[in-house]
Amino acid sequence: MKTVPLTLAAIMVLTACQQPAAEQAAETPAATADATASYNAAQKAYAAANDKMHSGMGNINADADVAFMQGMIPHHMGAVDMAKVALEHGKDPEVRALAQKVIAAQEAEIKDMQAWLDKKGVAAEKPLTAADHAAMGH
Repeated sequence: MKTVPLTLAAIMVLTACQQPAAEQAAETPAATADATASYNAAQKAYAAANDKMHSGMGNINADADVAFMQGMIPHHMGAVDMAKVALEHGKDPEVRALAQKVIAAQEAEIKDMQAWLDKKGVAAEKPLTAADHAAMGH
C-alpha cells in the first residue's frame, strides 16, 4: 500500500510538468475545444489547472533566484489546484488524504516564497496573456 501514495505523487508531478493541453492540441480555441470535448469534468478541471499553471510560469526573470521563486509559486498553485480537483472528483481515501497534505504543504511554501519576494521588493510574476504566448511562438 505504500507504493500507492508514491505512485500518485509521481503521476501528479508528471501531469504538472506536461505541456498545457491547449498547446498539445493546437493553437486555436476551436481545436482546443475539440480536443477536450470528450473530457469528463475531472479531466477538464485538471487541464484547466495545468494551463493556468504553465501560463503563470512563462515569464522568466534574469535573476536565477527571483526566477525560481516566481516560477515555483504558480507551479505550487498548480499542485494545489490539482489536489482540489482530486478532492472534488476523487473517491479513494488515500488519494484524498494525500491531496489534503499537498494543499497544506504547497500553500505553506507559497507563503514562504511570496514573503521572500516581498522582502526583495519583487512582485510575483503575472500569468502570460494569449498575446504573450503568441509572441513566444506557442
